[in-house]
Amino acid sequence: MRLPNDPTSGTKAGMPTPQAYVTDNDWALGQLVDAVSHSRFWKSAAIFVTEDDARNGPDHVDAHRTISQVISLYTRTGRIDSTFYSTASMVRRIELLLGLSPMTRFDAYATPVVNSFTARPDAAAYDAIKPSYDLTAVNAVDSPMAGVSARQNLTKEDQIDERTFNEAIWKSVRGAKSVMPAPKHGLYGSAPDDGQQGPDDD
Repeated sequence: MRLPNDPTSGTKAGMPTPQAYVTDNDWALGQLVDAVSHSRFWKSAAIFVTEDDARNGPDHVDAHRTISQVISLYTRTGRIDSTFYSTASMVRRIELLLGLSPMTRFDAYATPVVNSFTARPDAAAYDAIKPSYDLTAVNAVDSPMAGVSARQNLTKEDQIDERTFNEAIWKSVRGAKSVMPAPKHGLYGSAPDDGQQGPDDD
């Protein structure tokens, strides 16, 4: 299932704020987990959550890093699993749960998501709580980098200038005068930082 609001529309005037977009996405995920956990499917369900890609956003370790979630009766709750996984790792774990063979060499050699699970199930259902943030909040004409965001091509995936888009979101959350850290690409094989800087404002 695709929940499409997390990429946001940056700070384009008249569009929901980045916070409203992300909150709406989180609320949708919470309702999904709520529905599944209260259904007869919960005893055999496993929900894997991750973003579609991570490569250029600010991160103090590496821009490729992201947060993923594993939700089921058998999730090891209250624990962060910092094992180095990739998206293929999640695919491999799903294949193992379903008794399927690897589809490609990438998932065949990937480290499956194992440490996030336990053999002791917890059948408690999840009750979603609606966020308090205003889901109707929209960007103003003078929002940071509103003009830059308006020029971004949001009609299709991967058409935007990611650096300036991330900077607009950063300034929307942290303030117009804040400075977004340069993305780090320190993992083996990752692209080096090109040193380009986006505009401060528009």
